[in-house]
Amino acid sequence: MEQIEEEKMNFRFDADVQKLEAERLKKGKTKAEEDLDSLKTDYKKLRLSMRTTGLGKTSEQWRKEIREEKNKVDSWERKFQEVQTQNKVLKKSLSENQKEKDELENRVTELEGSLHRHQNQNSVMELKASWKLMKIVKMSSCTTYRTKSEIKIILWEKPWFRSESWLINCRIWQCKPIR
Repeated sequence: MEQIEEEKMNFRFDADVQKLEAERLKKGKTKAEEDLDSLKTDYKKLRLSMRTTGLGKTSEQWRKEIREEKNKVDSWERKFQEVQTQNKVLKKSLSENQKEKDELENRVTELEGSLHRHQNQNSVMELKASWKLMKIVKMSSCTTYRTKSEIKIILWEKPWFRSESWLINCRIWQCKPIR
């Protein structure tokens, strides 16, 4: 009996050990299930984050996106080259226009000088014409009064008087005989 009691006690110890072992395994299983659930949640969050940032793409999707980006870069480079070419053309045109402007300014200065010389020359010619006119009027009006029309007829007979500028510039409205 002692032996049976000893065996009973051993069985109880074994049963207690197995119960403790079962409880420990049960706690471990529960902890492992909680960890698994937490890992599943983290995995879902990570996948969602990868989709949002584009990390979850396949290699073909990445290749396609890279091709599209390269095409965009090529397009912008072409546009940049076109703009640079246009800038070169515009700079050349600006340079040519500046040269033409300078040439025109020089020509205007030259023409202004020429105009000034001609105005001075015309003034001298008008003075000479007035002098001739006075001589003619003196000669033709020595003895009698002459009308404006008669003086114009006398002057018109002179070839140097026939130009329009002489007619405009000569203002003889009345003649008196010179005594």
